[in-house]
Amino acid sequence: MMDITSEDALVDAIKGAGTPLAVQGGGTRGVPKAGTVLSVAGLSGITLYEPGALTLVAQAGTPVADIEAALAQENQRLAFEPMDHRGLLGTTGSPTIGGVMAANVSGPRRISVGAARDFLLGVRFVDGQGVVIKNGGRVMKNVTGYDLVKVMAGSYGSLGVLSEVSMKVLPRPETQAALVLHGLDDAAAVRAMAAALGSPFEVTGAAHDRACKKTMLRIEGFETSVLYRLGRLRDLLGNMGAEITVSDEHQTAEAWTATRDVAVFAAAKGDVWRVSCKPSDGPSLAARSQAEAWLYDWAGGLIWLRCAAGHDLRQKLGAFAGHATLVRADSETKARLGVFHPENAGVARLTSALRAKFDPKGLFNAGLMEHAA
Repeated sequence: MMDITSEDALVDAIKGAGTPLAVQGGGTRGVPKAGTVLSVAGLSGITLYEPGALTLVAQAGTPVADIEAALAQENQRLAFEPMDHRGLLGTTGSPTIGGVMAANVSGPRRISVGAARDFLLGVRFVDGQGVVIKNGGRVMKNVTGYDLVKVMAGSYGSLGVLSEVSMKVLPRPETQAALVLHGLDDAAAVRAMAAALGSPFEVTGAAHDRACKKTMLRIEGFETSVLYRLGRLRDLLGNMGAEITVSDEHQTAEAWTATRDVAVFAAAKGDVWRVSCKPSDGPSLAARSQAEAWLYDWAGGLIWLRCAAGHDLRQKLGAFAGHATLVRADSETKARLGVFHPENAGVARLTSALRAKFDPKGLFNAGLMEHAA
């Protein structure tokens, strides 16, 4: 393992590498990688924080917990609420902000504020030739025309190693609460969530637990506004035939942390898949998945499925508008099925061209994204 503690050391390590490198931050996401481990966990620290400008700059190995603690002191937060994979995957370590951005880890609030990449203002990274590139700074001829921020977010370290990120943060709301509908089946729950998101009541979370038939709709803001919008949302959904209750601030926070981290699957055996799809397709996809259990987030646009070990979910689902990612399984299953969804021909050509430009020697996370969507 190579432990990196400075950007200069990162440059030297990449320039001197003759074999593939497995880029790692906190090591909490369980993504299989081949090669010598290149850890940037030591590349840590908040380098700039301007609460008044809602901006923060941190080195890539900075623990997310450190960033959240600094933001909390100013009553601010990472609005895209990144998932903590440790409970689900049984991993240890500390999630890092570079890992979050490299994987574009986005939680339940994505439906209202956007993904992690939408909060990323700038990046510094080292490419496969040991060249430091920064957004808005040095522009290399062979990357002109690319939005480096969007390119790096979701690339899983396969194009370059992040050394620093700058991001937008947002104020923390005064309070939160949730309207909870009990007894709806999958199709009715998706309709209710769609109606809530289509309303003017600024819903910031919409999830459905199929096992207990509980549909949760989160509202955040000033207390008087939250109470008003809860009432209006109850009126809107009162004809759904569901029992309706309200969760208070503490209950809502706990429920959405559990939803974000898929806590209900943490202690249960089996493989875990993450399916991104059109919300209206969710119930039919789940029905033909032959999964043992499933949950809906993003108003049905994200389905978490727990399946028997070795279950080929993609084969059961067939062709659909979306992608299925294998999040938890043993190494044999991940090697056989691939972690990421197969690319279509157009995307495959684009990603191949990007890798040829940014990592011509094929150093970073070799083979990881061969099945990426």
